[in-house]
Amino acid sequence: MASGPLHLTVLIGPVVPMAVPALLIDALDEATVTHAAGAVSGFQLRFRVSSKSQLNTLFLITVGQNASLGTPPLRVVLIVTLGGRPQPLFDGVVTNVEVQTGENGQPGSITVTGEDLTRVMDLIDFSGTPYPAMPIEARVALICGKYAAFGIIPLPVPPLFPDVPIPVERIPAQQGTDLAYLRQLADEVGHVFYIEPGEAPLTNIAYFGPEIKVGPPQPALNIDMDAHTNVESLNFSFDPGKGVLPVVFIQNPLTRAPIPIPIPDLNPLQPPLGVLPAPIARLKMMKDTAKMNAMQAISKGLAEAGKSQDAVTASGSLDVLRYGRLLKARRLVGVRGAGIAYDGLYYVASVTSTIRRGEFRQSFSLTRNGLISITPTVPA
Repeated sequence: MASGPLHLTVLIGPVVPMAVPALLIDALDEATVTHAAGAVSGFQLRFRVSSKSQLNTLFLITVGQNASLGTPPLRVVLIVTLGGRPQPLFDGVVTNVEVQTGENGQPGSITVTGEDLTRVMDLIDFSGTPYPAMPIEARVALICGKYAAFGIIPLPVPPLFPDVPIPVERIPAQQGTDLAYLRQLADEVGHVFYIEPGEAPLTNIAYFGPEIKVGPPQPALNIDMDAHTNVESLNFSFDPGKGVLPVVFIQNPLTRAPIPIPIPDLNPLQPPLGVLPAPIARLKMMKDTAKMNAMQAISKGLAEAGKSQDAVTASGSLDVLRYGRLLKARRLVGVRGAGIAYDGLYYVASVTSTIRRGEFRQSFSLTRNGLISITPTVPA
């Protein structure tokens, strides 16, 4: 699928995908990809077909061969070439194929749906696997190493307050699938775990660490700026009742009495993006932290404090060809032309990309923890 500076490449196959035949590209009607912080990323491909189309047989054979136990799932890689530069848009596996028959002489459709590569980590239960004297980041690297064939590169960040188990006291053992265990570990120390495409096609970064809201921002989204406008719509909202002060509980080892400790939003990896923060509307008692050690409880409290302060949200859409590049989730972006209260830097919480023949649009949602920008300018 190509139009001017835009070109979409589709690779499909088990483990190491290959370029699809022209028959498949010609039938492709729409491709949709969603990346979101705190959620599983996914894709959907819709093909136009007739009852006599060879695609019916092709998908039946391909999916059927990859449905048996022990057979790798069908991998799909989408690469967008924009302005001559190829960029991986999505890398995942097929989870569902839906066929809709045509009516009244109109063609039918085949819709292929899938998820990111965390899905391959959720297929086999490895309960009972021991990890003696291994810190959390070492366990993460060891688990992700099993999936090197999918181009997964582990990037574990040690917890702010490390807790290395002593073998004579306890030996951590895995419960559930690799994905379930990694999410459990992330929840214990206030981290996040996700997989996103790397800079090179067929490579993926498995990130395990704190949610980061710092770094170089993406070019600004401009609204109501005449010829410089590059977004189609942009709406803002402010929820003053969203501010929460988490309170963790640390158990006194002698008296077994829980000690409440309030955790303010003071995280160097999530600095304030607004001058006027959301007011504290309520306290959140995190009673489940009483069974954790002090370091784990504080880490979880910091993660909760960071999430609960994003009272400013924005949603909108843009034409990628006009914006000039892909807007990426889990990164910062500037906003201009919205007024003194809402201009400035935002965290991109989610992006949904929709590609049709001759058209590439993205809808997005942004978050921020306060009104009025802390920076006088943003990168154009």
